[in-house]
Amino acid sequence: MTASADFKAPAAEQMLLRGLLRGFLRLFFRGLVRPPMPVAGQRRVLRALTTITLTPRGVSRSADTLAGRPCEWHRPAVSSGSVLLYLHGGAFMIGGPDTHRGICASLAKRAALQVCALDYRLAPEHPYPAARDDVVAAYQALLEAGYRPEQIAIGGDSAGGNLSLVGCLRIIELGLPTPAALVCFSPVTDFTGEQMHEPPAGDPLLHPSWVEQAAQLYCPADLPRNDPGMSPLFADLSRLPPTLIQVGEDELLLGDSLRLAERAKAAGVNVRLERYPGLWHVFQAHVGMLRAADYAIARVAAFLRERGV
Repeated sequence: MTASADFKAPAAEQMLLRGLLRGFLRLFFRGLVRPPMPVAGQRRVLRALTTITLTPRGVSRSADTLAGRPCEWHRPAVSSGSVLLYLHGGAFMIGGPDTHRGICASLAKRAALQVCALDYRLAPEHPYPAARDDVVAAYQALLEAGYRPEQIAIGGDSAGGNLSLVGCLRIIELGLPTPAALVCFSPVTDFTGEQMHEPPAGDPLLHPSWVEQAAQLYCPADLPRNDPGMSPLFADLSRLPPTLIQVGEDELLLGDSLRLAERAKAAGVNVRLERYPGLWHVFQAHVGMLRAADYAIARVAAFLRERGV
């Protein structure tokens, strides 16, 4: 985990709020969303925790379908006409467009583009490669709807960051035009779990047993955990489009981001790694509350504008 950062966040602030959020997450997420709680219960907990989500004014939301899957569109009052295909996190088992409205609406407003949050199929009902195939189908549907590749970015958090990467790799493999950019918040890149980080302050969100449960339910038994279709760390990354990776330093999956950035740079990819000290897995979910999350979302908007999205 020696990858250097192209950007490192400024000194920590809002320490009281950070402490309160840490305690809340440790008690109500890390303490509950893991075995032995069944997946159905985990889904209910996440929806309850995200029922009241801060969303910015001036962004409309509408339900639709894309490539046969439900989705939610977030549209700002002023839009560039481009679209971000957003893939929610949740360990491939839980979550949906409704649990990630804060991130999606904030990205839509800050980046002045449309955000389409895809309700891809979840494990254990639909293990790999169902979710990845949904991403590819959704991308193809956007192309068929008239969006040009240079108008489309793909992004997501955690499991959704993984799907952004493996979905794009599959798009390239199929010979489809490559999207303009990728945005990954703390992506899962290595299902072997051999290099988990142990932050001194602890990870207030992810419990190791939940990470292993996700791998067991999502990964087919007949595929090795380092199969590049599931674990992009082991894939040929050389043809990926410009990629932004944001990661908190107090999380189990820190190494997944650092090693991916290192390998992508070695493969010649235009990759930007941003590290946020003192923050945890997908801290961007606290946008509108935590200034560091607001700052990170603003950095995403600037990155997409630089790419012409």
